[in-house]
Amino acid sequence: MLRLNEIKLPLDHTEGALRDAILTRLGIAAGALRGYTVFKRSYDARKRSAIMLIYSLDIDSAEEAAILKRLQHDRHLAPTPDTAYRFVAHGRRAAGHDSNLRPVVIGAGPCGLFAALILAQMGLCPIILERGKAVRERTKDTFGFWRKRELNPESNVQFGEGGAGTFSDGKLYSQIKDPKHYGRKVLTEFVKAGAPEEIMYVSKPHIGTFRLVKMVEQMRVTIEALGGQFRFQCKVADIDIAPAAGAGQVRAVMLASGERIATGHVVLAIGHSARDTFEMLYGRGVCIEAKPFSIGVRVEHPQSLIDQCRFGANAGHKMLGAADYKLVHHASNGRSVYSFCMCPGGTVVAAASELGGVVTNGMSQYSRNERNANSAIVVGVTPADYPGHPLGGVALQRELERRAFALGGGNYDAPGQLMGDFVAGRASTSAGSVMPSYKPAVHLTDLALLLPEYATTALREAFPAFDQQIKGYFKADAVLTGVETRTSSPLRIKRRDDDFQSINTRGLFPAGEGAGYAGGILSAAVDGIKIAEAVALSMAQTSTTSPSA
Repeated sequence: MLRLNEIKLPLDHTEGALRDAILTRLGIAAGALRGYTVFKRSYDARKRSAIMLIYSLDIDSAEEAAILKRLQHDRHLAPTPDTAYRFVAHGRRAAGHDSNLRPVVIGAGPCGLFAALILAQMGLCPIILERGKAVRERTKDTFGFWRKRELNPESNVQFGEGGAGTFSDGKLYSQIKDPKHYGRKVLTEFVKAGAPEEIMYVSKPHIGTFRLVKMVEQMRVTIEALGGQFRFQCKVADIDIAPAAGAGQVRAVMLASGERIATGHVVLAIGHSARDTFEMLYGRGVCIEAKPFSIGVRVEHPQSLIDQCRFGANAGHKMLGAADYKLVHHASNGRSVYSFCMCPGGTVVAAASELGGVVTNGMSQYSRNERNANSAIVVGVTPADYPGHPLGGVALQRELERRAFALGGGNYDAPGQLMGDFVAGRASTSAGSVMPSYKPAVHLTDLALLLPEYATTALREAFPAFDQQIKGYFKADAVLTGVETRTSSPLRIKRRDDDFQSINTRGLFPAGEGAGYAGGILSAAVDGIKIAEAVALSMAQTSTTSPSA
């Protein structure tokens, strides 16, 4: 097979045009082309009047060797890489001499689910502990919070089966380096679980919340069929760590119920909002350091405005869908302002996980057909902004969320402001043409009372600057809703580069977003695969070196 990149065709090309382009590009007769598949399809919309589709293709030809030799200097042609996933261990033998010491995965978000799936596929029968509820029960609690303002701190947007990504746009793309093609394994397993096959080849695949719910359930069924065990509403209260020279050793996890589960291998896939667990780990001496993250607001525009700006007369074309955007501005006060988790045709959602706090996030369905586009517009913060403690970023997040709760009226309504009023420095009193989508409701006010001064200054400068990139972005009645604080984990649970174990606690494998090693569904899932492999290799080594083995 040959991988042929950079085949460009008009947006409305015929079906036969792609085949003709292949023949022309390779200089072969029609009979020499046995078949082809689309590996990736993207678009170039820099010229709105002449949007082009860009293909990467896998070609099956009877003349592959001759083509490669003749076109050896074409940098867009090469043998198709081997993307097949191969397990690093197999069977119960890798689980160590004591088969009762099963690996424990804490958290059932994308990272935890894929760690559990890979461990189960290798025959290692993981136990998955999730503090929240199964995904359908959790969905009822989450929608109940949005309708009735009744927050369940253990079952919400942040906590429960599927993780925070369940109530998002379901984006499945990332900028991580992936030389082993783990991302391909993730997409393949998602398709098996019910995702549309197009996620395998579109450049920016997404799924949407309702489809994610069904997929998460199917993945659970698969893991259980392979010997994995899910336990919901099982909050880990402590980890038993035996003292040892140089590094401690995990012996067991302790549940809030008082139950003790003996294990020597714990995957810590807790997500970026498990603040009580962060505090427990810090108290246990696990090495944690503060890291940069971002804070800001959700911004809503009419989706039609974004479509028109990005696609012009081609807005609404079925091959393009709802338009997204990516924006960056370097403010004069030294702060970077950028878009994050942009949700075309979506809604702003209440994402609080603590009583007395307001947090925003973005969500959309597979159809992306809601009237507003929304994106977090955030300002970078660093440990220098909250010095003195590895958990200082958590304290900053919590302070801003409590401010937002109070400014919104103390009932989980979110504080909001019109963009023109925010830049002008005046409070908003009534909405314009853009109606906010956040539920329960938005209370218009002055967001300068919420955000740190450096963030307000940077955002006021950025919004007019963004108008140079998207004409009409600086729209006076676009809606800002606050506060966005959960962009990423404010800390890193440090791990070794070679075996992915905590640098001072053997048997503890920090993973995913909560540990500071991922950001988004795909990268978290990929990290889960890496961690599962590390656990399997560690368990195999334990088995080999056991005196009784």
